[in-house]
Amino acid sequence: MNDATAAANEKFELTLNLGAKKRLAFMFETVQEYKQIWILNDDDGCVMLANEDDDCVPVWPERIYAEAWATGEWENCTAKAINLQDWRTRWTPGLEEDDLLIAVFPTEDDDGTILFPDEFDSQLKAPKKRY
Repeated sequence: MNDATAAANEKFELTLNLGAKKRLAFMFETVQEYKQIWILNDDDGCVMLANEDDDCVPVWPERIYAEAWATGEWENCTAKAINLQDWRTRWTPGLEEDDLLIAVFPTEDDDGTILFPDEFDSQLKAPKKRY
């Protein structure tokens, strides 16, 4: 393993082990930088989670985190990038219309931060915050 790969693996592990609030900040900072949001798709479309009484669409800041979550019953899913402009113009209104929430950066051990689509959109527009 070269130094760049080792550094990337270390960043990946450290980020996954952050608490939900710090992962949330990392999510928004990364989305603002790369202008995309990652989801998982299967044969039926976008993967959804049930959180208490609500259905959520899980989202991640980068492909590597989405793919890491695609295990077990989700192992046949593929990561898909959504352009930030498409997210704001199509996904936010569509999620609101369908009464869906967003699970921001879930991990194997944590459901992530659950936000309403308009809350998520507001945070996308907020200034960068370092995690």
